[in-house]
Amino acid sequence: MVEHIVILKFNEQTTLEQQTEAIQRLKSLKQEIPGIVDIQAGFNFSERSQGFEVGLTVRFEDRQALEVYGPHEKHQEAVSFLKEIGLSDIIVVDFEL
Repeated sequence: MVEHIVILKFNEQTTLEQQTEAIQRLKSLKQEIPGIVDIQAGFNFSERSQGFEVGLTVRFEDRQALEVYGPHEKHQEAVSFLKEIGLSDIIVVDFEL
């Protein structure tokens, strides 16, 4: 299995409603993309966040499933939405379980 961790930072113009919609769109990818075992997303509440506001974890069956995920049309639509609403920084970590 592969764990895919993403943390997102948005610009000051990005609204709470837009971030909430982003979280819902990200969670919906489980029904759209094969190979996803589990997906979680939510608002960061840690004071140690360095300004990152949303966290995402996706558990994949294997590396091949992660490779399918990146260019998948539905994932690319979600990434486009994040950019559209003001994504300003992102950190991604992938590791095998």
